[in-house]
Amino acid sequence: MIPLFPLNTILFPDGQLALQVFEVRYLDMIRRCIAAGEEFGVVPLAKGDEVRKPGQQEALASVGTLARVVEWTAPLPGLMQITCLGTQRFRIEAAEQLPHGLWMADITRLPDDLTIPVPSEQQDVANALGALIRTLQQRGVGPAQMPMHPPYRLDESGWVANRWCELLQLELSQKELLLAQQNPVLRLELVQDALTDNGLLN
Repeated sequence: MIPLFPLNTILFPDGQLALQVFEVRYLDMIRRCIAAGEEFGVVPLAKGDEVRKPGQQEALASVGTLARVVEWTAPLPGLMQITCLGTQRFRIEAAEQLPHGLWMADITRLPDDLTIPVPSEQQDVANALGALIRTLQQRGVGPAQMPMHPPYRLDESGWVANRWCELLQLELSQKELLLAQQNPVLRLELVQDALTDNGLLN
């Protein structure tokens, strides 16, 4: 079983996620993961809030992404600031909430995206992401502040699709469907539709 961190956001493989951790259930979990070099699962909340409240019922989505802590600081007692990197998608087979509130789950790891070149029909999606990266670089945004980390694999369907999935303002349910989509080219096509709908493609 792996520990879970339910959030109102979705992490994709190779994506970065910065978190402020202050609830006891997650402080203990993160400290254990750092000490053991282990990963935890980031999973979208289907119901409930990120911060535990009396009488609140939480419900979890069925898919998530494993995360590895790559940077952390503890600026105050009872507060950790961490940066995580998404590694591999998974499906929850069974989950239980422990008495102190931490969720644990049996999972099935989903296969990594096949390395498929961006099709010519979706090249505008990769071009738009490349233009965004160049714009941020020209504005002096350093690698640590970029919304995605290098290497910038703009020729890979899955990588391009995942970065847009993180950047686009989509409903959590839409992002969950994109995360669950195992064909990276189809995920890229769905992202292209979303970009077009939002007037972000020429």
